[in-house]
Amino acid sequence: MSWTQIYNPVGNLMVSALIASLPVVVLLGLLAFFHVRAHLAALAGLAISALVAIVVYGMPIRLTAAAAANGAAYGLFPIGWIVLNAIFVYDLTVETGKFEIVKQTVAGLASDRRIQALLIAFSFGAFIEGAAGFGTPVAISAAMLIGLGFKPLQAAGLALIGNTAPVAFGALGTPIIALARVTGLPLEQLSSMVGRQLPLFSLIIPFWLIWAMAGYKGMKEVWPACLITGGSFGIVQFLVSNFHGPWVVDIAGSAASILSLIILLRFWQPAKTWRFEDENPNQSEFDGKSMDASPGTTEALKAWMPWIILSLLVFLWGLPQIKVFLNGISQIDIPVPLLNKMVFRAPPVVAVPKAEEAIFSFNWLSATGTALLLSGLISGLLLKLSIGRLVRLYLLTLKRVRISLLTIAAMLALGFTTRYGGLDATMGLAFAATGPLFPFFSPLLGWLGVALTGSDTSSNVLFGNLQQITAEQLGISPILAASSNSSGGVMGKMIDAQSIVVAGVATGQHGNEGTILRYVFFHSLALAILVGLLVLAQAYVLQAMIPGGK
Repeated sequence: MSWTQIYNPVGNLMVSALIASLPVVVLLGLLAFFHVRAHLAALAGLAISALVAIVVYGMPIRLTAAAAANGAAYGLFPIGWIVLNAIFVYDLTVETGKFEIVKQTVAGLASDRRIQALLIAFSFGAFIEGAAGFGTPVAISAAMLIGLGFKPLQAAGLALIGNTAPVAFGALGTPIIALARVTGLPLEQLSSMVGRQLPLFSLIIPFWLIWAMAGYKGMKEVWPACLITGGSFGIVQFLVSNFHGPWVVDIAGSAASILSLIILLRFWQPAKTWRFEDENPNQSEFDGKSMDASPGTTEALKAWMPWIILSLLVFLWGLPQIKVFLNGISQIDIPVPLLNKMVFRAPPVVAVPKAEEAIFSFNWLSATGTALLLSGLISGLLLKLSIGRLVRLYLLTLKRVRISLLTIAAMLALGFTTRYGGLDATMGLAFAATGPLFPFFSPLLGWLGVALTGSDTSSNVLFGNLQQITAEQLGISPILAASSNSSGGVMGKMIDAQSIVVAGVATGQHGNEGTILRYVFFHSLALAILVGLLVLAQAYVLQAMIPGGK
């Protein structure tokens, strides 16, 4: 029996929205203030979500259970699959001692921790985001930072803050492509509009990142590096998104950012080398000027080989032609029993009632996690590790992240229950009821969507139609509103439960997810508000920035 969602179950939209927010409030509250372990907080949030969906919204129990099971399965595959294999590649480089050489080569560019954070958390993370997305850049960047000697909390927090501006064009433009598909708006105009919002934040984020890490004085000392890192990325982001499309925005921008920073470091180095307070000043002998002890080219290439192979395979796996081919020979689409097309979304969230599909795609060969696994296996064999040793190392990695995988499954179960129960749409409608201030709240709606779902793509699918319909009712450009959902959503990426858990796993901080959340929450909210102010100005003052006019 099918069921149609209701969005105002108690007759007052704001009260309904408060009730709908209870699962998120419980989850974040337990993590941030009561220091409850993430898997227990996720299970508590899931229980509240199911209770609200069943008792308040009238969702049948069987549909609620099916939605939770679907979310848990998605949490394990593909998200958990990415995390497990990303950590495996990192563990492999540590086990073979190659990560020590990676550390030396990075220090050879600059031993200053601020420069290392820009290079890894922002520029390299943007490349991985553009090629794969879906949690991969946080896992890899955080693992690399922790290996370089960053403190666990800083490694996690910086990886999360750095993984913002590239997210809207992540995974070869998937979020924008999904937004165009769900709204029916022109893809090129959506790409252009996002490309006229995020470059400003691409410029800001490196400064923000270093300010969060080293304070204002520390940021001021490396402002040329922040400027060149963010400026080069932002310029290319604008040009490619406006004159080519959404597909390779992050890959082109990250390549420009990495090359620009490396060239700058040939001619400029910070006047003072910044290190952590408790770090031995003699721990790194490389100050960017004297590099005689740096590893040879052959040795460095061998050490970087796993990451080069990883980058190459992740990029290839993201190409549409290869993905289609691999899906054709391996993908199994499984309609979720009791759930597929049994839940209907209704106006005003969608123009006409629409059955929600629930298809679990087991694309075991084309999944990004498989590319990561192959990267580890190929690298291990090239580094002369035996099959037995690789298997033992993989099992040790699995043992290390097993609780975190269950946490991710519980988090996604909560998110899917919220989505299919209509709780997220209620919160979205509350944002949409803000009238003339809607342009300000439009990106905050995207921010909420990503915080709930863990994905800019999912947030666009979730709220894209609502943004478009509300904008048309208020006489605001639907291109602006829909694009703002994606642009604002990127700032929610650093606080979504999935990313927090991934960052915790990558830095060995299972049980400290609440500390990570507190570290990044202000940054996430403040940046989302800044996006809201920009969109408000574009709606009423800077309308010339909107493709095709108002």
